[in-house]
Amino acid sequence: MSQVKNLWSLLKSGKPFFIAEAGVNHLGSLELGERLIREAAEAGAHAIKFQSYKAANLCTKDAPRFWDWEGELEEDGSQFDSYSHLDSFGEDEHAELKRMCDEYNIEFMSTPFDDDATDYLDRVGINAYKIASCDVTNHPLLKHVGSKKKIVMLSTGAASLQDIEEAVEVLEEAGTDKIVIMHCNLKYPTDPDQINLSMIKSIQEKFGEKYVYGLSDHTMTVETPAFSLVLGANVVEKHYTVDKTLDKSADHWLSVDPGQVTEIVRLMDLSHAMMGSSSTKECTESEERARMYARRSVVTLKPIKKGEVFTADNIGCKRPGTGISPKMFDKILGTTAAQDIKDDTLLTTDDLTELGK
Repeated sequence: MSQVKNLWSLLKSGKPFFIAEAGVNHLGSLELGERLIREAAEAGAHAIKFQSYKAANLCTKDAPRFWDWEGELEEDGSQFDSYSHLDSFGEDEHAELKRMCDEYNIEFMSTPFDDDATDYLDRVGINAYKIASCDVTNHPLLKHVGSKKKIVMLSTGAASLQDIEEAVEVLEEAGTDKIVIMHCNLKYPTDPDQINLSMIKSIQEKFGEKYVYGLSDHTMTVETPAFSLVLGANVVEKHYTVDKTLDKSADHWLSVDPGQVTEIVRLMDLSHAMMGSSSTKECTESEERARMYARRSVVTLKPIKKGEVFTADNIGCKRPGTGISPKMFDKILGTTAAQDIKDDTLLTTDDLTELGK
């Protein structure tokens, strides 16, 4: 369980964590699976996630599709038709995917869609399960996954806050206390004006600091993950393939490729760096020189004799800011000079009678 704790510590750190969602884009080929893993790791992804199911346990034979048919073998067909020719991987194949992830130093994850998949993923050494949005109300599956006491990433597409609250409660009662709540829109692909990233902050405010927050992103842009960080996410997953022209799966054409993964990770890191970590507004170390020389000080506008009264005609405010602050200007007016002062000179406390003495 130490690996689970280490991964949870990383997720709780707030650092950007990108998951390349490969799903079943291996198309039943371990050779393609290895390429997906290797290129995701090389592109900078922190994890790669697969999907683990048998069509017969997932849907009825006539369950309608809910996605665009592009990329499917046939325009007409059911969910069962789509899933049944991509469900050949079992425990042995997932064990090999896990081994290859270890070899390429990338976290292995998967979404189980039934108890059997949950069990064999546990046996192959998974540290984090993903619950698909479609199963947020599947309490029997949630109980079984939660009983493994691993990290659970809960996708929330098409869910209400009550659905999420109930799912979290079921998972916790079953035994897990490490949950990543991931905002999602279940439409494939999601139009940018439908992603509603503000909900990330709302979910975070609702559930508090105990959990980690993320985004399961189905938009077609590479910028969305970076935007989500500003609103409180640090874990982001996005559908991923090595070749958008591959057939047999509707996922390829709407997925990001390795080059886009690299750009997503770069933008997430940039967004994280730009956000900073301080809630206090103060001069930063990088601003110190600019503050010193761009701010102003009280200066003489003409030569001033000892005993002469300071007025708005003989003193003003100019750069640099290494002298007396202009905040003191009104208090200096009406006082007298303690000594002769040259023109265009920054006042010091030695130049003042009442103030600074």
